[in-house]
Amino acid sequence: VQLQASGGGLVQAGGSLRLSCAASGPPFSSSSVAWFRQAPGREREFVAYINWDGLNLQYADSVKGRFTISRENAKDTVYLQMNSLKPEDTAVYYCGLRYSSGSYYDKENFGSWGPGTQVTVSS
Repeated sequence: VQLQASGGGLVQAGGSLRLSCAASGPPFSSSSVAWFRQAPGREREFVAYINWDGLNLQYADSVKGRFTISRENAKDTVYLQMNSLKPEDTAVYYCGLRYSSGSYYDKENFGSWGPGTQVTVSS
């Protein structure tokens, strides 16, 4: 299965965007998914995580209270609602499928990365 992230764009600081992560096939509905982001010259970093049934949600400290992760298994889609965006949120956002029982914030435990979607927040 490969994941496809979409919904990025250019927004002013304080604005909102909703990203979508769609899967092309099983086992999406039984898998945990996370959003990561990568700014130019920086490592890919954890943003948010949701387990298969949506009952376990985790966020990076930098986005807590501003971003919300959710999923619709019937549509094989995970969302990332981003509010109160800041210039430092500018990055390419990727969604990944969890393949290992290791830490949810470690990108090494995720795969099926798609091409990502660019989010640019202007000041």
